[in-house]
Amino acid sequence: MPELPEVEAARRAVEENCLGKTIKRSIIADDTKVIDGVSPSDFQASLLGKTIVAARRKGKNMWLELDSPPFPSFQFGMAGAIYIKGVAVTKYKRSAVSDSDEWPSKYSKFFIELDDGLELSFTDKRRFAKVRLLKDPASVPPISELGPDALLEPMTVDEFVDSLSKKKITIKALLLDQSYISGIGNWIADEVLYQARIHPLQIASSLSRESCESLHKCIKEVIHYAVEVDADCSHFPIEWLFHFRWGKKSGKVNGKIILVYV
Repeated sequence: MPELPEVEAARRAVEENCLGKTIKRSIIADDTKVIDGVSPSDFQASLLGKTIVAARRKGKNMWLELDSPPFPSFQFGMAGAIYIKGVAVTKYKRSAVSDSDEWPSKYSKFFIELDDGLELSFTDKRRFAKVRLLKDPASVPPISELGPDALLEPMTVDEFVDSLSKKKITIKALLLDQSYISGIGNWIADEVLYQARIHPLQIASSLSRESCESLHKCIKEVIHYAVEVDADCSHFPIEWLFHFRWGKKSGKVNGKIILVYV
């Protein structure tokens, strides 16, 4: 599913292309599995004439701050993705909509046209995403239940070491717990544990201080690098595990053998 770097890339694309522009048209899908708690007609009416003043993110969630509430909020789920017509936005491996598809895509759940003609769509091919209309997205679940954002609110080394010493849970499961740290999903957890040389099933409290410090460093470096390149995986270092884990194929990284057990 899209993780912090992919959602941050979408947020930045909105920030760079949509701020200060007014919504003149909207189309909300009639899909109660994705559109949560509001009818399409009410959702559409609440957007018209509003100006986008900011794009916010916490963990894997993003929302558009308008000049007055309520605000549209996006929980990306397994395959949620932001598209801006004519603008390159990073596409998550398993959520990409073909460029040859109709526009907006048949998978579009939220579509707006801005006063300068720019068009934005949130798509979800697998329908595990949630699109909500909220007065204050950060003050209610799921965002209010998230732990500190891995990019914006990182723990200090000492805080991280101390917190791990109290967790009687496997380290990968802990990293995936969004109430502990928000924004880390499967590929980041695998990557940082691989780079820190820590087995995913090791109990967090059993890690040495040296291993905790190494993991803290790897989390920071992987997330910052992925965000810096707008989550474009073609720019990820060749020695990253990322390039091997998707196809579940064994291979070599810098001469070291990677074995994948399925």
